[in-house]
Amino acid sequence: MTFVARPSASVIYQPPEGEVPVLNDGFFPDIAPAAVRDAARIPTSITPARLRAAIIGAIMTAGIDLQQFAAASIAAGHASLAAVPAPQLDGESVQLFRYHRAVALYAKAELIERHPDFDTTAAGGAEGNDAATAIGSLRRDAMHAVRDILGQTRTVVDLI
Repeated sequence: MTFVARPSASVIYQPPEGEVPVLNDGFFPDIAPAAVRDAARIPTSITPARLRAAIIGAIMTAGIDLQQFAAASIAAGHASLAAVPAPQLDGESVQLFRYHRAVALYAKAELIERHPDFDTTAAGGAEGNDAATAIGSLRRDAMHAVRDILGQTRTVVDLI
């Protein structure tokens, strides 16, 4: 009989030490790096400092499109994104889910762009997954989440 030791799931997905939440501006929620790691499947080979930098970049990227929304919401008396009237899902505002999704996807896109080797697998290479396509898809999905927060359509069509 052969015995193979396998690490428990809690060992595999344990976030690195020192990953503290990225504090946001007060209107938008703080972002927990462990939640971003989990949502975007970012391995622990990406250091906490690199992940934190990517999350900050993602917050700034989303913030460009959401700045006027936040100002209008605050002017309307809503102190935070969670306080903006919106449908609830699993006991939380869908706006929060959308914001977390946008940040996680923008962060992963930046990490793949800056560290292309972290998301490369033999299977991915064999299937012809192109890093540029993956980055574009991540940014597109993040932009969709931002547009959903704004209540805008996802498709923009210009007539030439």
